[in-house]
Amino acid sequence: MEFCDECGSMMKTEGDMWVCGSCGAETPREAATESGMVTTQGQEAGEVVDLSDSEADARPTTEIQCVECDNDRAYWELKQIRAADESETRFFTCTECGHKWREDDH
Repeated sequence: MEFCDECGSMMKTEGDMWVCGSCGAETPREAATESGMVTTQGQEAGEVVDLSDSEADARPTTEIQCVECDNDRAYWELKQIRAADESETRFFTCTECGHKWREDDH
């Protein structure tokens, strides 16, 4: 990838020149410099792995009683819902019934 010295825009290749799409500035291409550049051309597509089913299992859990189903396990997460100088609020989601609540709701 090359950037224009005149305006800072990204340049594209046209033959043996780098050409700026914004201001039209041109710079000669140098094979030695370009040999260290990484391109996406010719790269093989990797295997796409769907993690959506395992995503819930990756969340941290803790021992806490659900008021809806009496299950004793819940996922938890911290969120900043007030001003930055205030502490985070912990949210729970029951691992059995999916009931959601905040730490101060109980």
